[in-house]
Amino acid sequence: MTHEHVLRGCTPTPLASYLKALAVLRLVAEQAGDPEATGCWRDDVFVLRTRLSEDDLLRFLLEQYEPTPLVAPWNGGSGFFPKDNQDGIRPIEASNCKRFSDYRRVIEAARSAVAANSFKESPKEDQKISFLQALRNQAPEALLRWIDAAVILSDDNPRYPPLLGTGGNDGRLDFTNNFMQRLGEVFDVGTGGPKPEAAGLLRTALLGTPAPALLDRAIGQFAPGNAGGPNASSGFEGNARINPWDFILMLEGALLLCASAARRLESSSGAVLSAPFTVRSRLSTEGAATGSDDGDARGEIWMPLWSDFLVIEEVTALFGEGRAALGTRPARDGLDFARAVARLGVDRGIRSFQRFGFLMRSGKAFLATPLARVAVRRNPDADLIDDLERRDWLGQVQRYARDDKAPGAFRAAAARLDAALFALTQRADRVAVQQVLRHLGRIEALCATSSKTREAIRQPVPRLSPDWARRADDGSAEFRIAAALAGLSMRGERDSRSVQLTLRPHLAPVTLDGATWEEGSSLVCWGPGEIERNLSAVLHRRRLEAHRLGAEDELLKSTIGARLIDVQRFIEGDTDDRRIAELLAGLVCADLGAIETPRDDTPAPLPAYALLKVLFTPESTLRRLHWLPTDRDLRLPAEIPARLVANDINTALALAWQRLRALGARLPSYWPPQAIAIDGPRLLAALTIPLTLAETGRLLRWLDLAPETEPLSEPTVQNPA
Repeated sequence: MTHEHVLRGCTPTPLASYLKALAVLRLVAEQAGDPEATGCWRDDVFVLRTRLSEDDLLRFLLEQYEPTPLVAPWNGGSGFFPKDNQDGIRPIEASNCKRFSDYRRVIEAARSAVAANSFKESPKEDQKISFLQALRNQAPEALLRWIDAAVILSDDNPRYPPLLGTGGNDGRLDFTNNFMQRLGEVFDVGTGGPKPEAAGLLRTALLGTPAPALLDRAIGQFAPGNAGGPNASSGFEGNARINPWDFILMLEGALLLCASAARRLESSSGAVLSAPFTVRSRLSTEGAATGSDDGDARGEIWMPLWSDFLVIEEVTALFGEGRAALGTRPARDGLDFARAVARLGVDRGIRSFQRFGFLMRSGKAFLATPLARVAVRRNPDADLIDDLERRDWLGQVQRYARDDKAPGAFRAAAARLDAALFALTQRADRVAVQQVLRHLGRIEALCATSSKTREAIRQPVPRLSPDWARRADDGSAEFRIAAALAGLSMRGERDSRSVQLTLRPHLAPVTLDGATWEEGSSLVCWGPGEIERNLSAVLHRRRLEAHRLGAEDELLKSTIGARLIDVQRFIEGDTDDRRIAELLAGLVCADLGAIETPRDDTPAPLPAYALLKVLFTPESTLRRLHWLPTDRDLRLPAEIPARLVANDINTALALAWQRLRALGARLPSYWPPQAIAIDGPRLLAALTIPLTLAETGRLLRWLDLAPETEPLSEPTVQNPA
């Protein structure tokens, strides 16, 4: 008969509770004679299926369980040196009961190794390396699993998976010595039988029943909430409160996370990162920490939560493989791991991961801090991040952000970018894509202002695929305005060759194709400040360049267009200018492709805007609408932008009216209109925003601005060429 036990004391957080679940499954399968026992995670608790009843399970752990021999004679405080606490190790050595027979043999072997080297204190540096290598070669089989859990022996120095601190200790807290002491608190070490309070504490540890009195003992990094310290109780400071079974079972469970670590070392990454599901810290992706914590953190570990019942061999294989991949390379940090999860580049059967960061907190103590629960699901938006890895751009940004010499503004921007990229792996929504674009623009803007930053970030943001713009399009006025401006593209000739001037060189010192930095570029004119000032500067700069390129007729030509209602909202101040500017800075890095702009049937815009907009429209657009004859030109008089900047709108309107009358346009007799309560610089900025072909046609029909020799026809194309 199979029994199902819902172990409410074994939950994904804290880390100690997660490890307890692994221990129960392993011990039942290996020592209780039920290799068919299975376990899974359901509703945030571990569920065990076994032939053991609840009473049988508790009786097994109380009466039959034989603790795995855990010793660390390479550590100070482990019990093997004269000044160490002997309260845990001496009673086990003196015991004659079968339960601790393996433990006694391992302690004897460890003491012999220490004596052979005449150590009076824990070995250091080269001595420690030699001692660890010799100990592993001579250690009893029962000790090998623990050594492989605590230490990775590489070709140079030993490495320490962060799960077990620095070789089985956390500062002065040696896990093995405390493990032996906790065993003495639940068992009579002399006879091997359980102490009277052991049964109640065990039920609490496994089933989550109300606990008898807990002990004031250290638990290290595994359960931050039980570690004591400031705000740990109703007073200013509280003592640690732990269940000895929690400490015992968490270390028994930790043994599953290391079986193949020493055999999976890769030359491309540090050995410590070869431990199961363990990667470098990328803490700027998480609100519980900041990028500055990365320097002190020991790394992070992603604990898998699976919903199918697995036997111990399957769980062992899961942790033995213990990796996530991005294509052909392993995940290196928390952001990489999140991207791999979004691609389903992890072992099958895992439904989510509980992410922990080993962070320095409360002085110099490390705590396994729960960071996030990350679901395993396919998210195509995460694939967009691949573009940022071209030419190692993202890697350069992340490395420079860790440099103490990097400006604080850059480090903060890089941290926000990391957080936005992490969010992009979790959510398939347009806001997440937009946030990344905005932070990319911020990074490039910071590079634009610092030559030292450009030396570290050796090239601009790589050219982004059209999917970025498509997936960021939320249909808002801000996005359409930003996209229309980002699509500005003026073709002309320079030095007898065809060139194309987009908006990007006006925002950062990049070459015309945006592939490399161009030091000393005269095209940059965008800077901090209001969007009106920046768009006015862009218009002035493009007018100069249009003259040099012979492209005055295509001054504001764009591959994308906004709607009249979007521009109307902009003129009225009903748009988020900061969002427009930040989206624009990111979108200029993308190949915009084809962005659909829905038709609009709103009333006519302000007459002042409508009249002026004709002169801010590319001649090719007016000709496609059969409004401007092929034998006539329509150039924007330089005085009109100057008048608008000076807030002299009525003079600008009079100049526009005269220019259009001279062209032969049919103008209403009551024109030119008068500007009332309109800001000139704001109006000029609105005039630089390109419209779709259809919206330009609507504008001309509202004005009835048709040359006397040509009828105004219906447009047939939705977007400008």
